Amino acid sequence: MRPDASDTRSPPDRIARIDCFPVRPRWLFVRVESAQGAVGWGEATLEGHVESVCGAIDAARDRLIGHDPDRIEDAWQLLYRLGFYRGGPVLMSAIAGIDQALWDMKARKLGVPVYQLLGGRVRDRIAVYAWIGGDRPHDVAAAAAARKVQGFTAVKMNGVEETGWLESTAHIDGVVERLGLVRDTGIDVGLDFHGRVHKPMARAILGAIEPLRPLFAEEVLLGEHPAAIEQIARHTSVPIAMGERLYSRWDFRPFFESAAIDIAQPDLSHAGGISECRRIAAMAEAYDVAFAPHCPIGPLALAACLHVAAATPNFVIQEMSLGIHYNGPAEDLTTLMTNPEMFAVTGGTVAVPEAPGLGVEIDEAAVREMARDPHRWRNPAWRGPDGGLREW
Repeated sequence: MRPDASDTRSPPDRIARIDCFPVRPRWLFVRVESAQGAVGWGEATLEGHVESVCGAIDAARDRLIGHDPDRIEDAWQLLYRLGFYRGGPVLMSAIAGIDQALWDMKARKLGVPVYQLLGGRVRDRIAVYAWIGGDRPHDVAAAAAARKVQGFTAVKMNGVEETGWLESTAHIDGVVERLGLVRDTGIDVGLDFHGRVHKPMARAILGAIEPLRPLFAEEVLLGEHPAAIEQIARHTSVPIAMGERLYSRWDFRPFFESAAIDIAQPDLSHAGGISECRRIAAMAEAYDVAFAPHCPIGPLALAACLHVAAATPNFVIQEMSLGIHYNGPAEDLTTLMTNPEMFAVTGGTVAVPEAPGLGVEIDEAAVREMARDPHRWRNPAWRGPDGGLREW
């Protein structure tokens, strides 16, 4: 058919720029701008690997410059499928940051919050938890009490420091003691084992903490051991949570099919962004698995999580990094945004964001200035008493 000469519709907008900004303490922000001047922000933070993700974003420019920014799913498929090699933390983090930015841009152009484009909200407020006890947990009771004053009703803490393949009874007793001190404050607590525990210790630790009824046990074992995770899940009543090192619905599928986990924790900055984590949540729901996104990082990642949480029936609770041990007083969750009130905590919850897009107003000048001196954050290298490497 010949085009109608009376058709005055403007041609579709096109992606003109994709920029990334490594900002402290260990984040990577992504800014996408269209030819018509629309802007969206996302977060592609992959802790300790910022240089690699920036390289993947540079490659993504070859695919997406000139692409219609409203075609978010098509952009996702382009980046995921047309590079021949698929998945993994670097590629999926790059996709995640761009995906979040495209959702932010589209929702801002329409003047609605992102969750409205995901089917609308299914809840009025979003349950959250904060961190206590970092890599060297010690005075956790006082930290838990301080979080209660801030309005939190749940916290998460590292369960162990460096842990060998086989440890003493005293090592296990220390886990139980710290958990008990926090429970005595009247606050709920999840334990993050960070993949530091190996199979010979996993059942013993879970059995020891079971009477104290933690909210969940996270990454008791690394995801590269699905059969062992399935095995320990059969021997404990503690809900098993994991997912920060799984990057797609295909990575999660064997854990759902084997009933190995109770709570799926994809990170929206590692696992393909809003688009892919919505699919992971829907797949989890089909297996009666809860959804609790991982997010110990920056404000754009957290905002993306809140929008998915608002529209996801099987969502249970959201991690947030306010005052986390990786941050400093000059580099906390809200440092690079001008509307920190959107993350205000009341009664253990935050409000569903109602501003257009992701709702985060980025201080762009501050971001650009900080990114002039890019961080090179690396996690510690731990060794045991014998000099052998330990999981961090």
